[in-house]
Amino acid sequence: MPLRLRGESGLLRSEDMTTTTTLIKARRFLPLFITQMLGAFNDNLFKNAMVLFAVYSVYNSESDEARFSAIASAVFILPFFVMSALAGQLADMRDKAKIIRIVKFCEIIIMVFGAAGLAMAWKGIATETLAIPLMMLALFGMGIHSTFFGPIKYAILPQHLEKEEVLAGTGLVEAGTYIAILLGTIVAGWISAQAAAITVIVIALIGYVSGRQVPPAPPIGEARSVDYNIFRASYSVVRDTMHDRRVFLAIMAISLFWAIGAVLFIQFPPLAKNVLSASKEVASLFLVMFSVGIAIGSMSINALLKGKVSARYSPASVIAMAIFLVMFQIVCRMWSERHGAELMDVATFISQPLAIPLLAALLLIAIAGGMFVVPLYAFLTTFVDKAQTARTIAANNIVNSGAMVIGSLVAASLSAVGVSIIDQLILVAFFCAGTAWLGHLLRRAETVETADAI
Repeated sequence: MPLRLRGESGLLRSEDMTTTTTLIKARRFLPLFITQMLGAFNDNLFKNAMVLFAVYSVYNSESDEARFSAIASAVFILPFFVMSALAGQLADMRDKAKIIRIVKFCEIIIMVFGAAGLAMAWKGIATETLAIPLMMLALFGMGIHSTFFGPIKYAILPQHLEKEEVLAGTGLVEAGTYIAILLGTIVAGWISAQAAAITVIVIALIGYVSGRQVPPAPPIGEARSVDYNIFRASYSVVRDTMHDRRVFLAIMAISLFWAIGAVLFIQFPPLAKNVLSASKEVASLFLVMFSVGIAIGSMSINALLKGKVSARYSPASVIAMAIFLVMFQIVCRMWSERHGAELMDVATFISQPLAIPLLAALLLIAIAGGMFVVPLYAFLTTFVDKAQTARTIAANNIVNSGAMVIGSLVAASLSAVGVSIIDQLILVAFFCAGTAWLGHLLRRAETVETADAI
């Protein structure tokens, strides 16, 4: 017999508290989960295969490598800044499942161009004049693909899931995304560019098939026209969304977090090669550890909050992230004094005395980051009207991408003027303090709102 539990929020039906295992088997969630995982896998397989090839096979200086990595990140992020408003409008005003099918079909075409660039780079055919431009074009295309898919993967959750399931669903989406990033990063570090070229096309085809299984998600609320002026629409969607103080603080905190994350991801390949004297497989291992940590943090915070959407642990999480960043920087500095220029493979790297502390610090950075950011995404999808969810996520993507582009440019500029990657890590830790302050303000605003509602 169904049980009814009375609490501060009223009556909750225990049968609605779907477990993670049950949720992942449901057709209203599983096809979306698989589709977003495949898309994230392809994004990261392609991007990392491209960046690692350039860092280890094309360029030969820390500044050039960091600059290329930063440019690649900016190229991928730019569509989020320019097109997120249009993506959010379409997601709110059109059937989300139909948009998914269109986007996943376009991914196949994009990956054909990307695969051609990777194959040419592998063969050494016009590497800098044609292969890299082709890969950059495909990377930009994948940025567009992710821009239009991003609002949907969060906005569709409140439409297909019960309110009590949204945090768990968001956590699964985030964990699945980072597991996919993990797998894509591993594969990119260990296979050739030619093999990557074949794989990205195959994954795009499978993603299209899984995307066709997502149940219909028609628009909610009144039908409104779409503003195709991307600049006016971007301004409008940010203005209309950020007037709520809690939403404003959540978006700003998420944006600063991802600016920090963008800088770290830019730094990992040149740091592995030039500071730690390690191979591209070790650079891939760094990205893997970061992805594993984010996934662990995503699931851990759901257990701590017991399904309640709250920023309670966000300030402490990002402060912990800053502490672990400093620890990581200290170990990197100690390491740079011990090793020469010969590149180590993974086995040799792991056998070094400081390898475990280094990887442990990196893992803890990511766990703390996952615990910080996941509740904020859940906050955005539950504290706004369902008809406005996709546009809220679009506004978030616009501000996030602007912050990430700025972070990428700052990293490239610091490298250009001679600031070492190790010293840049301290700057990243400093920015965590600002993120913690935003998290604290959001927690205060959340507490005031809860008190007013009682």
